Amino acid sequence: MTGDGKHRSRVLLDGPRRAPARSYFKAIGFTDEDLTRPLVGIANTWIETMPCNFHLRHLAEKVKAGVRAAGGTPMEFNTIAISDGETMGTEGMKTSLVSREVIADSIELVGRAYMFDAIVALVGCDKTIPGAAMGLIRLNVPSLVLYGGSIQPGRFQGRDVTIQDVFEAVGAHAAGKMSDEDLLALENAACPGAGACGGQYTANTMALALEFLGLSPLGTASVPATHPLKDEVGFHCGQLVMDLLRRQIQPSHILTRKALESAIAGVAATGGSTNAVLHLLALASEANVELRLEDFDAISARTPLLADLKPAGRFTAVDLYKAGGNQLVARKLLEAKLIDGSHMTASGRTLEQEALRASEREGQEVVRPCSNPLKRTGGLVVLKGNLAPEGSVAKITSHENLYHRGPARVFDREEDAMEAVTRGAIQKGDVVVIRYEGPKGGPGMREMLGVTAALVGAGLGEDVVLVTDGRFSGATRGLMVGHAAPEAACGGPIAVVQPGDTIVFDIEARSLRVELSAEELRARLRRWKAPEPRYKSGALAKYATLVSSAAEGAVTRPNFEHFGATGLGPLAGQTLSQAE
Repeated sequence: MTGDGKHRSRVLLDGPRRAPARSYFKAIGFTDEDLTRPLVGIANTWIETMPCNFHLRHLAEKVKAGVRAAGGTPMEFNTIAISDGETMGTEGMKTSLVSREVIADSIELVGRAYMFDAIVALVGCDKTIPGAAMGLIRLNVPSLVLYGGSIQPGRFQGRDVTIQDVFEAVGAHAAGKMSDEDLLALENAACPGAGACGGQYTANTMALALEFLGLSPLGTASVPATHPLKDEVGFHCGQLVMDLLRRQIQPSHILTRKALESAIAGVAATGGSTNAVLHLLALASEANVELRLEDFDAISARTPLLADLKPAGRFTAVDLYKAGGNQLVARKLLEAKLIDGSHMTASGRTLEQEALRASEREGQEVVRPCSNPLKRTGGLVVLKGNLAPEGSVAKITSHENLYHRGPARVFDREEDAMEAVTRGAIQKGDVVVIRYEGPKGGPGMREMLGVTAALVGAGLGEDVVLVTDGRFSGATRGLMVGHAAPEAACGGPIAVVQPGDTIVFDIEARSLRVELSAEELRARLRRWKAPEPRYKSGALAKYATLVSSAAEGAVTRPNFEHFGATGLGPLAGQTLSQAE
């Protein structure tokens, strides 16, 4: 490392031979002095299509000001973002999980191309958070992730509401329980401004997970999107990344097995989204840290549910901020010795050092003490059995039934299941099976919030189980099992379930099975034929050919079969910092 921190960008900018590059930078306003400082990439997921990321251009200006004040030269660049909420229930939703890989790839590519000395990634909606983290892990330069923050709750008929209430209202409206006028009034009130969905849904879940991991500074994510303090948070993060650069603290120093275990515990303690399973498995894969599906079940089983947050609880993400924020959750888990806080975070301090600085608002009811939890175990449950030999994921956070046995209602597309729910064709006791919606089969592993919310809105949330090789929104609640693996498109047993087959969902036994003999299952699978791919060209087709099982995080992996014995070349497995 050079003393001024330009140990990467120097290759791009220094010396007579780099005059053409400097000339280009000067064309857009950078000065000689700017180009003598470390270059800090500001990876922005701003987009003008949804509230979750809409305010990030403003926040980026604050981050850049912090970088400049600390002696760096910020350079902002953009990548994509897909709104799960807006695309839910359509073909567009298939692009959401795929976008995680594109975000990671684009941040990696820009970081390698411009040889940034450090990076701050600004994120909001669901897939932008793990996607940005994956890109930073690959580059392994001093960096951090800054979450744009939660939306404020809306007000409807004297109560706080979020987008979850709108999705569930669709089911209530279809069942004749809500008028057109009330549905419109709720639609108009639920989302009052910028920020990500306002419960412990996927965005807020992953923002907390990255704070517990240490890739985001603890206390930054809880600050709501439109709170005046968010500007100060952005400026501080710009300064902080320069400190990480001076100290050469890289993601590889932060993302350890202990850090991943802390993140899983944080998700379990707050009733977080099942999508955290996919994303944390993906981050572990990028960091070459061993993490298995079973680890989520084991950690959740020993972690009490402390936070009374939507979708199953009473409070919003803004309420959690007012109560003491994510750092309060971390402090309570540390005090009960339920997490190891000795691992490094993006502040340069350990998680324990950061969490002990948390303050708790007197009289708050959002986060319970460990001595009086909402439930003695967390919400993440991994089920296996002849219907999901590689595993499946459920979230049990409220008073859901722990056992259900019923006849299968089978659908090969989410839209067909949604149509059946909204016309009242699903009955109490049914098990709704939605298949060919996995990572390969969808492709893209769509979320089923439209269907799950419609079931809840129709009053069937406690009486119908939904099983899918797709996934669920963080706003999903009720008896729902996702990520069934192997998926149907790969010949998993879910592919040969027939209407009327009896399916058993047993939480205490950690079992998901269909009441068929092994011989009958094998016979059906021998007769099964893989369907034609739904996409045969373009990004979705490429994704389908490269994506792994949901049980492995649905990460994309290159095929090196045609590259000789190793096929990787001299830079195999090296990070940017090692290779450059």
